[in-house]
Amino acid sequence: MDKVVLSPEKKQYQEIGEDLRSQIIQGMYPVGSRLPPERNIAEKYGVSRTIVREALLMLELQGTVDIRQGSGVYVMRVPAENEAEEEAFFNSDIGPFEMLQARQLLESNIAAFAAKMATKADIDNLKRILEQEQRAIAANDLSQDNNKLFHLVLAGASQNQMLLSTVESIWQHHDSSPLWQQLRANIETRAYRLKWQGDHQTILAALRRRDVMGSWQAMWQHLENVKNSLLELSDADAPDFDGYLFESVPIFQGKLV
Repeated sequence: MDKVVLSPEKKQYQEIGEDLRSQIIQGMYPVGSRLPPERNIAEKYGVSRTIVREALLMLELQGTVDIRQGSGVYVMRVPAENEAEEEAFFNSDIGPFEMLQARQLLESNIAAFAAKMATKADIDNLKRILEQEQRAIAANDLSQDNNKLFHLVLAGASQNQMLLSTVESIWQHHDSSPLWQQLRANIETRAYRLKWQGDHQTILAALRRRDVMGSWQAMWQHLENVKNSLLELSDADAPDFDGYLFESVPIFQGKLV
């Protein structure tokens, strides 16, 4: 299969999404037909499957395709050739997996630093957030984002305002990103909330022990779990699904391990 060369001037997921949309307009994939599997598209363009997933999310938000878990991606309509307004809508949107990658690299180190710097009040606040989320899960209450609150309070426990501001900025991108919101809708079930709750409890336990490396590993693994859960939802029918967002090689003190 010949690989398509992508332009360095555009985000990869945007260029792939636009190319797939052009193919649909040209009749290569009529309404009701299924697009090739994510793995095949990734091989064609020479990119990771997470970038393909972001391209498909863009098309889904435009109403062009429907992503059906365990079944595939189906064409829902043939878009107009001059949908420039929709293209502009996504030009400033950072891909959700790219944001998740940044969080994993940043927040793991923040957790390690917070293991040294957190005060008793910080630990108590994190404990209260987990208790609050436990009650919310039991009541199926989605009115408060305790997940976001936990991560922001943990960043504040570093006692470094710049680190907190950076994490707040990433979450602002989360909240304003249509691609992330589309993806996030799949992991707001009770089962996933319980899973993240367990991850957060592991992080808090490491913080309470003042375990720097344990805190780093607990946060890294938590965001790895989020990544893998999202990727499993993206192409669960693939028997050889690899589940990689990027080369998830832990880095300790500047050294690969």
